[in-house]
Amino acid sequence: MKIIGILTSDFRIYYDLIKCLKKRDLPFASLSLDEPIPVNIGVIITTKDEEDKIDFPHLVLAEPDIELTIDIALRTMKGKEKFRKLMIGIDPGKRPGLAVIGDGEILTTAQVSSPEKVSSVVKRAIKSYPAEDMVVRIGHGDTTHRNRIINSLSKFGLKVEISDESRTTRISDTPDIDAAIDIALKSGVTAKKSYKVEPTEGELRDIQRRSRIESKGRVTISMAEAKKVAKGELTLKEAIKRSEKNTKLE
Repeated sequence: MKIIGILTSDFRIYYDLIKCLKKRDLPFASLSLDEPIPVNIGVIITTKDEEDKIDFPHLVLAEPDIELTIDIALRTMKGKEKFRKLMIGIDPGKRPGLAVIGDGEILTTAQVSSPEKVSSVVKRAIKSYPAEDMVVRIGHGDTTHRNRIINSLSKFGLKVEISDESRTTRISDTPDIDAAIDIALKSGVTAKKSYKVEPTEGELRDIQRRSRIESKGRVTISMAEAKKVAKGELTLKEAIKRSEKNTKLE
């Protein structure tokens, strides 16, 4: 099996690459200019200043975005300059599941920390995996988070579809990612560029309940603050801090 090689004297880039590779559980080897390149190396990550010193056919220059650098290295090892079809599936929720599938192969998956953060993961996928045809598919459930995600993607001008996510969730350690894979493979209806975000009363009460838990019972944020959290205008932590501050002033 071919693996990624790292060859650079830039300690910061070297450290960031190793940290990211270990986090993603990807095999790699640290290389030196003074030693021959092992036969199991499929691609070498280095810097622009050092590329002329390395005699190897498959070099990837480190980007400021280390995750992007590794994605490009993995694509280079596959010998893929461009995919015919790239499908990005998203299972909406407070922490959305995301899967990228290129020409029928699962390229990467992620559990994203918030609906708005999905756009940065999608942006990296577009750069990492160039494709002739690309579509983003998002599950139809969880309307509030779904609409927040669609609105955050509108700036990219991508083809976005809303897919029926019925019977997509599997019983596993990563149900959101499993659902995202299934969603990516299911065609849907074309989404509008943007949607109104109108959280339900039940969602707002749940956010208030979570505020009591997060603050260890010190505060319950107002319905108005809960609505801002539901719309992505405030994080729950920010809303709790604001409520605690207002309580002290009373």
